[in-house]
Amino acid sequence: MNNQVFPTKGNLMSLIKSNQLAHKGYDLMDRKRNILIREMMSLLEDVRLLRDELSTTYKEAYQALQEANITLGIVGDIAKSIPITSGLKVQYKSVMGVEIPHLSYEAEEVRIAYGISHTNTKFDYAYKCFVKVRDLTIKLAEIDNSTYRLANAIRKAQKRANALENVVIPKFEENIKYITEALEEKEREAFSVQKVIKAQKEHIKKIKREQKSQ
Repeated sequence: MNNQVFPTKGNLMSLIKSNQLAHKGYDLMDRKRNILIREMMSLLEDVRLLRDELSTTYKEAYQALQEANITLGIVGDIAKSIPITSGLKVQYKSVMGVEIPHLSYEAEEVRIAYGISHTNTKFDYAYKCFVKVRDLTIKLAEIDNSTYRLANAIRKAQKRANALENVVIPKFEENIKYITEALEEKEREAFSVQKVIKAQKEHIKKIKREQKSQ
């Protein structure tokens, strides 16, 4: 029982209303958490598959690069002629108030931007492998960031739901019980006093009637 809560009907009505809002808040937090969990679970399998594919592609790309270096010498200067990727845009969509990123990127066709007289097919193959690495990395970055944001939001929703369920709502219900019992006790006391007063009045009337009859 909270010693600062006074047993009045006004406080009781206020606590009942606050308790109802707390229950609604808990239901909303629980619903939000479940929706976010479903959203995150739908991405986790994609993350696993993408990481496996990216790992395999990285191995192929570095193996191809090693072979190109062996046949051509160090190809760093040739690689500088390859244009830097641009045009990557980030947009967001809201899932239960959580901003989920979406990377907008149109994959460009592989174009030979270097002199073919100083390269060979092994360098071409390495270039194509690293283009694939780039595309997979962009997709993985989008999904990884989405799952991180969702997981963080799920933790917050769970924490708030737990606070409402285990602290706020029980406190409201404890105070409601205390005030209800206190008001009922006052009503019983008032009823008892009224009975005593009524009995006394009846006794006085009886005495007066007896006095008149004598």
